[in-house]
Amino acid sequence: MRRRVMMTVLLVVSTLPTIGCALPIYSAIPSRRAEQLIYTSEDLRALVQEWERFWFLDMPSHMTPYRTHGGVI
Repeated sequence: MRRRVMMTVLLVVSTLPTIGCALPIYSAIPSRRAEQLIYTSEDLRALVQEWERFWFLDMPSHMTPYRTHGGVI
């Protein structure tokens, strides 16, 4: 009995990652699907902006655009 339960649990856990293939995450209606895809892409773009803000990559650079000698001429 215990072995049967373990095999069932193993089967369920191994099939969970593939459930997205059988059950689509987007609607079958084209206009609704386009709306969902736009929302998804906007979320991903917001994620990139948040990542840049976290690492201070969105701050302006105060360095000069050209190289300077830095020494006494």
